[in-house]
Amino acid sequence: MSRDALPSPDDVHENGVDVGGDFQLVTIVGAGPAGLMLGSTLARYGIKAAVIDNRDDKTSTGRADGLQPKTIETFQQLRLSDALLQRGVKIYDICFWHSSATESLRRQRREIHYPADLDVENPFILLVHQGMVEDVFLKDLRERNIEVTRGLTFQKYECTDELLRVTYTENKTGTCRSFDTRYLIGCDGARGNVRPSIPGAEMIGEISNSKWGVIDGVIETNFPDLWSKVVIHSETAGTVLCIPRERNMTRLYIELDRSIEGSERATQELVMRKAQLVMAPYSVTWTSVEWFSVYKVGQRVSSTFINETSRVFIAGDAAHTHSPKAAQGMNTSMHDTFNLSWKLNLDIRGLSKPALLSTYQDERRKIAQDLINFDFEHAAAFTNGDAKALADNFAMNVGFISGFGVKYATNAVNVPERHPRGKLRAGELVPPAKVTRYIDANPVNIELDVPLLGQFRVYFFATDILASSSFLSSVCAHISSAASVQGRATIRAAKSYVQMPIRPVEADQFVQPMRYIPESQLFTFAAVTGMEKSKFDVSDLPAVLQKSRWTVYLDDIKDRKTGESCTQKWVGRVAKDEVVIVNVRPDGYVGTVGRFVNSDGVEACEWLDSYYGGFLLA
Repeated sequence: MSRDALPSPDDVHENGVDVGGDFQLVTIVGAGPAGLMLGSTLARYGIKAAVIDNRDDKTSTGRADGLQPKTIETFQQLRLSDALLQRGVKIYDICFWHSSATESLRRQRREIHYPADLDVENPFILLVHQGMVEDVFLKDLRERNIEVTRGLTFQKYECTDELLRVTYTENKTGTCRSFDTRYLIGCDGARGNVRPSIPGAEMIGEISNSKWGVIDGVIETNFPDLWSKVVIHSETAGTVLCIPRERNMTRLYIELDRSIEGSERATQELVMRKAQLVMAPYSVTWTSVEWFSVYKVGQRVSSTFINETSRVFIAGDAAHTHSPKAAQGMNTSMHDTFNLSWKLNLDIRGLSKPALLSTYQDERRKIAQDLINFDFEHAAAFTNGDAKALADNFAMNVGFISGFGVKYATNAVNVPERHPRGKLRAGELVPPAKVTRYIDANPVNIELDVPLLGQFRVYFFATDILASSSFLSSVCAHISSAASVQGRATIRAAKSYVQMPIRPVEADQFVQPMRYIPESQLFTFAAVTGMEKSKFDVSDLPAVLQKSRWTVYLDDIKDRKTGESCTQKWVGRVAKDEVVIVNVRPDGYVGTVGRFVNSDGVEACEWLDSYYGGFLLA
């Protein structure tokens, strides 16, 4: 199968999950949050993946438990956040308690979990267990005619020309079967089989002897901070991390004696007694327990996230492991596959150069290593019970923990601005900002308004959109023509989406995705202006922006903290004779920013061609 040839509908199973067939375009091993995020986002882009899992059922209790602010934003962009926000517990503060041989347990300090200067829309951690996250994805996948095929254990893959031969075992019968796939993604955890199948993929790092018990249940206690996130350290008894949970439950992480060998000896009763000792003199009893487990702390990263043919990938715990106490595992895992999904979509459709897909390894392995480095210090501070060191470590890394401090290095898709102003930087997330949507006068968060459809977003910032009309007309005429990289890529994308269309679902009636891609399946064009609504009409704009009327915005709402407008916040001051063009990647990270004086637009056209020509096939 050539790079330019997409499978026809007859080549790919309609529901994308019939692994009894001969061929799958994309195969995802593992139906945890990472695998389901990948399946859900690919489905939005028109790619039906087969999702297999060795478990007989979804996660029902326990395991990962917290969504960070960036992850909440991602679910909002996917239009999947409502159920989680309604059912989860929001944590705004963190408390530190301490006791010694001579001093009884007391609160040492209380802090806001995310400081006021962190620029996020949702300044809290949302506590929901992993099964609730999986449920949201599974419902979304069913609406898109995709079901997880369970009870299958991946064994190995073999390269055959441009395809991969996947071998799996049916758990109930022990029967080995195989099928061909073009792409294979291992989201099957630290003990899965996909990573060991990749030549040279080895976990690098250490597994410590530190052991922790975890209990989810309903607690009866007179401890006063049960509904805050709490770190409790006793110099004589150990450490407990207390986290509120949904349905009146509380999760306790309890440090165990290193002399305990094996989880079989660390019983639930032993762990409960340990928690009671740490939290004394407060009484702690459980009226019910939903989940109990024991784990070892380890920080390891795979030597590679991708095989030599760029057809096999790993993500999540298959690629990196660490302690769970900073609520990073599920979040980082989902952002691994979120990063991969849009790149994979463009590669499958023959719309991108190999340089784009290779950025998955460069970007996400660095983040995994950053996480390991942070987690090593964070876990040590927990074990040592040093409230100040723990608080300082948290404050120093709060941007990274929240997800908004993730920074990708310069590469084909992240090109730094020459003389940046404002907050936008290539390889970083756009900060939250409010604007008014021109067409219906609705105040919206500009970073959330456009749903995640797999498109690049191109914003034109103009103080006076009429004074910039000549420049905008010239640039818009170019990018909509076959003379430009974007124009040719749009033509190529249109053919691809005819061959492999995005199947509409009921939710689309409320999202109305066609509002955001009237000009191109590959680009969403938008304009932000400081002009008053009464001073111009959409009909005054170039044809590209007239078609994109749902993404024409008035910059008339000031940030409640800084007093800045969206323009000031994102790109700094824009003179009346300037236009700033902001290119945002499909995953919400800044690609590049250019600033131009109103003229014939030739320089801007060449700049856009150079940027998109670096990674798109046109």
